[in-house]
Amino acid sequence: MTPRPTPPEVDRVAASRAAIAARRARAAVKNSIASREKTATEVVDSAWGQPDSPEAGLRVRELLTSVPTLGPTRAARVMEQLGIADSKRVGGLGVRQRTKLRSYLVNREGGVEPRRLVVLAGPTAVGKGTVSAYIREHYPDILLSVSATTRQPRPGEIDGVHYYFVSDGEFDRMIESNELLEWAVVHNSYRYGTPRPPIDLALAEGKRVMLEIDLQGARLVRAAMPEAALVFLLPPTWEELVRRLIGRGTESPAEQTRRLETAKVELAAQDEFDYKVINRDVSQAAQEVVELTLVPAAQR
Repeated sequence: MTPRPTPPEVDRVAASRAAIAARRARAAVKNSIASREKTATEVVDSAWGQPDSPEAGLRVRELLTSVPTLGPTRAARVMEQLGIADSKRVGGLGVRQRTKLRSYLVNREGGVEPRRLVVLAGPTAVGKGTVSAYIREHYPDILLSVSATTRQPRPGEIDGVHYYFVSDGEFDRMIESNELLEWAVVHNSYRYGTPRPPIDLALAEGKRVMLEIDLQGARLVRAAMPEAALVFLLPPTWEELVRRLIGRGTESPAEQTRRLETAKVELAAQDEFDYKVINRDVSQAAQEVVELTLVPAAQR
């Protein structure tokens, strides 16, 4: 019996080096998109003209999430709309998928303009304040409106930075003087409101403005400024929301129970909003909210 030929020995070291080099090459392509050195359209054109290039080896998801202001949530939505599976690489797309993807990128690269006003709301303990604080620190070109409230500061909160902590009498004066864009009683106890003069000034100067307010306030802003984009911040799960509320330890057990009942009502109103962002990771959620302060030219 003729012995079978011995298969050639695999050079594992060489294969490992090649894989590392390929990953680095793809990372360089992604960086070139993120830094705007290349457009995503230029990258797909290179990929389809050179099937063995790093561009062709990129997954479509990697390509899209490298585009400035296009985060993971919107990228997933775009891929679903285009009918492209998460595992697909740019070089492996069929003709129809290539046409759809390129058309989307060309329309998107027509330019962006600031959205005038974004409103961030969500249930208690979902992390609105934490996401807003991250945006304040990492995206200084976005003006975060500071709300006025009649409640007392929590540990670490600074007057004029996190909130304007005012008395009931001062809050009454602001209402009478029409200095509030909106105001509401929250959790049947304290009043919160949005001072209007700083917002009007920022919008007149063409700045991006974000409000972090409660559900009632978001509805009032929508009535006063229909052009505002309303964003609802969601917890990953109900259980996680409960854990966050209890874990922060700033409310009594009775107050926690009342706030959780309120949260159920607030969650039921999420479909009133234009966009939803899940707060699994603060930096990612903040990025997605910031993206919504810009409007692709194709959506104007």
